[in-house]
Amino acid sequence: MDFDFTDDQEQLRDAVRKWVDKGYDFERRRGIAHSGGFSREAYGELAELGLTGLYIPEADGGLGMGPVEGMVVLEELGRGLVAEPFAHALISGAVLAGHAGADLKAAWLPRIASGEALVVLAHQERKARYRLDATEATAAAAGAGHTLTGHKSLVPAGDQADAFLVPARLDGKTALFLVERQAAGVATRGYSTQDGGRAAEVDFASAPATLVAADGQAALEQAVDIGIAAACAEAVGVMDKTLAVTVEYLNTRKQFNVVISSFQALRHRVADMKMQLELARSMSYYASLKLNAPEGERRAAMARAKYQLGQSMRFVGQQAVQLHGGIGVTDEYIVSHYFKKLTQLEMTFGDSLFQLGEVSRRMQDTAGVFA
Repeated sequence: MDFDFTDDQEQLRDAVRKWVDKGYDFERRRGIAHSGGFSREAYGELAELGLTGLYIPEADGGLGMGPVEGMVVLEELGRGLVAEPFAHALISGAVLAGHAGADLKAAWLPRIASGEALVVLAHQERKARYRLDATEATAAAAGAGHTLTGHKSLVPAGDQADAFLVPARLDGKTALFLVERQAAGVATRGYSTQDGGRAAEVDFASAPATLVAADGQAALEQAVDIGIAAACAEAVGVMDKTLAVTVEYLNTRKQFNVVISSFQALRHRVADMKMQLELARSMSYYASLKLNAPEGERRAAMARAKYQLGQSMRFVGQQAVQLHGGIGVTDEYIVSHYFKKLTQLEMTFGDSLFQLGEVSRRMQDTAGVFA
């Protein structure tokens, strides 16, 4: 099997890395975090690179690319700790392109692709934990459309987004709707998150809603699986940079007049970090390559990948802080920000304990060995 990237994919990686290095350095990132955790200007710069239209067909103004290109971009954005919820451009683009009607596609896909509109997935509810089949929000027919009532938590940039993809119960089944943030009956309360990003609590009180998919469960699962693959790829970028910064620190920090990278015990710990990073990288590749697989196979693959990434993120983050000592937890030093990002990613779209349960639940008689 050929795991090499194409020339176009490498050029895409190089373009994103250059933007991160030159346009999204640590100081700019800290400034965005301190001012609320979201910058429409920075999101617009991602759009200028064409990234927000990555999963949108060319006929709708996008690039018409696929999961591998998405993975390449997210690894580089992870290296730069980019706070803007880019993954949700992939989620909304793919879900609307795959499930929405022609009118809804025409109204929103070109705007998402150009960066004019930010559409985010608003699916988490307080009682549901990470379950996707425990939606309490409800929808009802209202004339030619629908209204939606409910509450969603931890919605990425929820008070800045232009619209939401919202699952709700309709006639006893889960359906997926698009609700504009400025619509009547929508109220948001934004706040900064621990990793320097932004989220919001969103209330819907008989808010006008446009039906995206009557079979909302399948659309929601696809959306979350895209989010899981995106989180895995982003985490690989974060861990890769975390390891590089840690190695650089060990090669410059001295004790007893020698650099501490010469201490065998510390070298072994760095080797263990590298092993976890490469294991995580291979599982991230696995997740991205399974995004277009049949539903059952795709869902099982995402649970496996996210579980392993969760283990690797925890290990790499903790080792990096410990190897740095006290400076590793200060706000002025970048490693603490990488650690917080890894901690947040581990809990995004299902933490390790939840994903372990999903892996167990999806095992067949072969216990997954030959399946």
